[in-house]
Amino acid sequence: MLQYLNPSIAYDALLDFLAAGGNVLMVIMVVTFCMWALIIERFMYWSGAHGGVAKRAQRAWNARSDHKSWYAHAVREKLISEAMQEASRFNNIIRALVAVTPLLGLLGTVTGMVEVFDVMAVTGSSNARLMAAGISKATIPTMAGLVASLSGLIFINTFDVNVQKASHRISDDLLIE
Repeated sequence: MLQYLNPSIAYDALLDFLAAGGNVLMVIMVVTFCMWALIIERFMYWSGAHGGVAKRAQRAWNARSDHKSWYAHAVREKLISEAMQEASRFNNIIRALVAVTPLLGLLGTVTGMVEVFDVMAVTGSSNARLMAAGISKATIPTMAGLVASLSGLIFINTFDVNVQKASHRISDDLLIE
């Protein structure tokens, strides 16, 4: 197991895995990297930048002398909306990528099974050794798509909960006198 810590061995193992899964597995890998880049960006936002966004809204509200008029209510709603827009940025993209990865895995399943049927048609037999590569290309992308989707699903739900909590917190902080 420690040999996989060697970068050249790990790279070779990754290339072997991608070759066994076919071209669809490469697409799943790219989509998963994009999804995780956005998830990491959201973690960075929630760990630091959100506090500044909430404080900026609070300062803008406190700087107003009028908190009772219709216009003041509209300004309050605008400040809350801007903060929530920033808090939920990229959530829909992450959600879409979470939904796409299992579908890409299913596409890999179909392309792998087409390869299996192609081998059966060309050889005229159901030789298990000849069909093994196609079966591998059918199962590996499915697994990879599901794993990628599950990993993103956990985090998008966490981010949605954070957005709801932040919305309530900011609404409470911007008091109407």
